[in-house]
Amino acid sequence: MAAIPNPIPARMKGLNRAEICDQNFIEFVQNWNGSVLPAPPSDHHHLPGSACTVADFLALFESQLISRHLDLMARVLRKQDKVFYTIGSSGHEGNAMVARLTRHTDPAFLHYRSGGFMAERFRKLPGMDPVMDSALSFAASANDPASGGRHKVWGSKPLWVLPQTSTIASHLPKALGTAVAVEQARRIGHQLPIPDDSIAICSFGDASANHATAQTAFNTAAWTAYQKLPAPVLFVCEDNGIGISVKTPTDWISASFSGRRELDYFYADGLDLATGYGQVREAIEHCRRSRRPTFLHLRTTRIMGHAGTDFEIEWRSIEELCAVEATDPLLRSAEIAMQNGLMTRDQVLEKYEAIRARCFAGAEQADRTPKIDSLEEVMRPLAPYSPAEVEIEAERLDYSERRLAAFGSEAKLPEKLPPRHLAIQINNALHDLFCKYPEALLFGEDVAQKGGVYTVTKGLFKAFSGRRVFNTLLDETMILGLAQGFANMGMLPLPEIQYLAYFHNACDQIRGEASSLQFFSNGQYRNPMVMRIASLGYQRGFGGHFHNDNSITALRDIPGLVVGCPSRGDDAAMMLRTLAALAKVDGRVCAFLEPIALYMTKDLYEAGDGGWLTQYPPPDQAIPLGEGRVYGEGDDLLIITFGNGVPMGLRALRQLEQKKRWKGRLFDLRWLAPLNEKAIVAQAKSAKRIIVLDEGRRSAGVGEGVITAITEAGLGKIPLRRVVGADTFTPLAGAAFLVLPSDQEVVEAALALA
Repeated sequence: MAAIPNPIPARMKGLNRAEICDQNFIEFVQNWNGSVLPAPPSDHHHLPGSACTVADFLALFESQLISRHLDLMARVLRKQDKVFYTIGSSGHEGNAMVARLTRHTDPAFLHYRSGGFMAERFRKLPGMDPVMDSALSFAASANDPASGGRHKVWGSKPLWVLPQTSTIASHLPKALGTAVAVEQARRIGHQLPIPDDSIAICSFGDASANHATAQTAFNTAAWTAYQKLPAPVLFVCEDNGIGISVKTPTDWISASFSGRRELDYFYADGLDLATGYGQVREAIEHCRRSRRPTFLHLRTTRIMGHAGTDFEIEWRSIEELCAVEATDPLLRSAEIAMQNGLMTRDQVLEKYEAIRARCFAGAEQADRTPKIDSLEEVMRPLAPYSPAEVEIEAERLDYSERRLAAFGSEAKLPEKLPPRHLAIQINNALHDLFCKYPEALLFGEDVAQKGGVYTVTKGLFKAFSGRRVFNTLLDETMILGLAQGFANMGMLPLPEIQYLAYFHNACDQIRGEASSLQFFSNGQYRNPMVMRIASLGYQRGFGGHFHNDNSITALRDIPGLVVGCPSRGDDAAMMLRTLAALAKVDGRVCAFLEPIALYMTKDLYEAGDGGWLTQYPPPDQAIPLGEGRVYGEGDDLLIITFGNGVPMGLRALRQLEQKKRWKGRLFDLRWLAPLNEKAIVAQAKSAKRIIVLDEGRRSAGVGEGVITAITEAGLGKIPLRRVVGADTFTPLAGAAFLVLPSDQEVVEAALALA
């Protein structure tokens, strides 16, 4: 192939590089005078020396042109407030080869520079229009079929492209989790929504490959391969040599990944369709055949800057910009078309301008469509809730035979046994959920044979096999990535995070990925899961802040996340049933905070009273989302609390009854997000005094929401005090009790209110 000449030099600083790249293409085609093969090959013939047929090439070239003109259109119309996103795909159009060589049923988690991929994948199903769908997304139209106007995303339900927003590397763990789930389904007999030999595709930039979240996905992929566990994920690293303005060291990606054990490396030239097509095909075929994690290093470039607001001329020399623009893959594709006699210069330019007109026409049409105009519509897909259907599902009891097999006999059913403590009742509830949902999976650190640090999962491995209950590597990010993958494939994951403090290592997998999926897909995709977390303090000074974490706000701040926190065994069992039903019916992402200090607690007021043991509730009983529990009937004092605060508050009420002859009551919230503000206000209305007992931190706990609900209801004149944790990490030994609320503090606060 002839060498591509440098494009015309920039004549002055400050010129729009998008306009220059556009003009470069036009002038390159107009001025091309290379030799043409005497007879063009027919559609089914391969290009000379290439694995790419003429039909493949012509389709790919058109997809490249569509992607390019969507970028150019966005740059122009952004200035007219008709487009609201300008991170483009220019220079990355070679990723269209990945789309052509994979199936539309291969789940794809895409880099934001995936316009070429999307344009090509749209060919997989008849009647779909990549230009109009993309234009609607650029315009934030309520008719956008991907997100409903909530964000510019590459996404499509029929094309199995799960929407990502401005991805750095946070989508890699769930892509790997999806690949693992494809194989896990076969092991547990679960019917997949996609073909059994599907692969998961995940694209990202070379700069993102350095991110800790990316590295954890690569490490876990290698970890699975090392153990001969299938994980058919295709990691597509689109290497353009730069991350916004920071250059990637020369050959860094190949040096880092070409020799990595258990991660099979392939290189492909994404700037040349004729050369790269066979290279991409080899990687994809290897991934599908071997079921091993595969790393495709795809050479790309980046022209027109990082985004429309990136004026590269301010920090890159003209000479460097011109050199980069000379590697524009569309110049090479135009040359292939003309050199092989597939298109004349006029035909290339005619096609180029026709697609330009099509993109602008689509954008103008999209601009005239409705936009989201109410908060209710913004939030509609964020937290769906179908209370009647959830109640029916939570109380459904059609698995009695499986229960008998799991527990051993009628006499051994947990509801027939004496009252037990919290840990045992959670364990019984998990056994029940596994009987009810054959697609349920429980996994995390030490949860299988050991049964967890606190033996809460004891016996599940033996009862339901290692296919459904299994240990993971020590990596919370991947535990939650796996959970999303299993959820994507229709299973019900119950991941365990060993301590609340460890959740913060992986918070973005819930905040930025799992909980946002329904929102950014307009309810088309969902991540149903019930995340169990051993939580909170009061472990008699053991373990310090990593084992006594009370930072609940990090969870309550995540939009759409359901957070439940039981204080006793019967509540825990009934709440778990509701959480599982929320996941199954409404696709909700749920967190279940299990108070470690109450796991084995038997007594309430004094040693041996058994006051905190509970009977196991029959499996057709559940607690609706938001419903609290009320202890007592008096109005002299109302304590509003949760978790460890419940037995603490009950002990304080008993002291106050003895000291002041007060008749009080305690309201256990049980559900921390969303807070049931109506129930809080209903309890507060008749109270003479209120204490909000919050074991979270003073500046960021649950109490602020409780007090706000009371105040906004016009009840601000009722005497009220907070008893709350200090704004510090929890120390070791006896010092721990200096920073956490105590029975005595509650009593003193109440007496102060008197």
